Amino acid sequence: MDIDLIPKILDILEKKSDYVDIRINKSINNVMVMKDGKVQEITYGNSWGGCVRVLKNGAWGVSFTTNPAKIEDAGQSALKLASTLENDVMLADVKPTQDKVKSKAKLKLQDVSVDEKKKTMSEVEKAANLQGIVSTTVNYVEGEGKTLFTNSDGTQLEMEDSRVALFMNTVASSDGIIQFGHKSTGGAAGFEVIEKEDLETFGRVTAEKALRLLKAELPPSGKFPVVMDPELTGVFIHEALGHASEADLILQNDSILKDKMGTQIGSPLVTIIDDATMDAFGYYPYDAEGVNTSKNILVEDGILKSLLSSRETASQLDITPSGNARSIVGDQPIVRMSNTYLKPGELEFDELTEDINNGIYLKGSRGGQVDTGKGVFQFNAAESFFIENGEVKNPLRDVSLSGNILEMLLKVDGVGSDFKMGVGFCGKSGQTVPVGDGGPHVRVKEATVGGGS
Repeated sequence: MDIDLIPKILDILEKKSDYVDIRINKSINNVMVMKDGKVQEITYGNSWGGCVRVLKNGAWGVSFTTNPAKIEDAGQSALKLASTLENDVMLADVKPTQDKVKSKAKLKLQDVSVDEKKKTMSEVEKAANLQGIVSTTVNYVEGEGKTLFTNSDGTQLEMEDSRVALFMNTVASSDGIIQFGHKSTGGAAGFEVIEKEDLETFGRVTAEKALRLLKAELPPSGKFPVVMDPELTGVFIHEALGHASEADLILQNDSILKDKMGTQIGSPLVTIIDDATMDAFGYYPYDAEGVNTSKNILVEDGILKSLLSSRETASQLDITPSGNARSIVGDQPIVRMSNTYLKPGELEFDELTEDINNGIYLKGSRGGQVDTGKGVFQFNAAESFFIENGEVKNPLRDVSLSGNILEMLLKVDGVGSDFKMGVGFCGKSGQTVPVGDGGPHVRVKEATVGGGS
């Protein structure tokens, strides 16, 4: 379509409504899957999508099309839908912005051949093929695109984006026992993210994790001092605190943080940040409503300072929009995290463990569940180890960590000086977005640990 038509479409619609925005995205996405050394799947997608949102009489009308010639029709459909409804939606004010944002990619993904990407996957797979490994899976995911955004408030944006990720899974088996290893890397940039990775180490470490778990013991159950590695710290912060800080969940009475603003919800060592501007997998310069992103300090020295919001939820709570309305172009934007992490402290790893006589060191995550309304969680660590008299000892498997979110945050009594961000995708209300989460090693003076077969 001719993008010069967008101002004309916008002008027609805004005369008959209270607010209009138009979002257009063109992208190329590739997925490659290698199973046991053989490429099983290569999926290539070249897509175009346009979405028009119209707000009239406090009600949204939203229409999406994949046909560039139909964007004007989509606008009329959105207006018609909004005109049939009445609601009380209001948008918080945002300063209009005009900007063009270039991709951070140094080596564009489409400039790298499929053979080179397959070679990268093969290197990882070969390094993971240690004795005892019975299966390997390597997933390579990439996407490049350009988004145009304009609204009736005067915001006009052109944004390029690039994102790439590599995921490795290994399966080890011995005497009827099966264990798994997982590792990932990636970033909101070009293929240089993969090129700088030590591929041999990447594959070998993933395999060694699965093999180590074959000889691991089942853990005891009870309350112990624990140390979480950066990956599990990130998962805990994302799932337990990050989702609870989303304004839509607050408004739905589905968050333990409702009415907690300005109160102490964690120990003074706990500072939690969501930052879409940082160089990590969840990077984006403007959200799906054209709001400029920034570093959002959610918790500072244990005190709840802010929430994640869209323009609509910010208006309802009388706060400033945080730039966390996200979605693919065909979906209505909802409040989502970006890069969420716990700020590092000052302790070395040995200082975190030296005072623990009988505790557990938990590394990585195999998933879990959180109830943000009740404020409870349960996670499964990928692997764990006993801590005896300050030293990390024999490995454990099938270790779970559970408890109350706020009690856990209040019991943080040691924060490491290291820092690492992970790569992932977050699902909410049937939508998925790329995110980063992480932090340092963290010590909790008492937590509930359990084990299973």
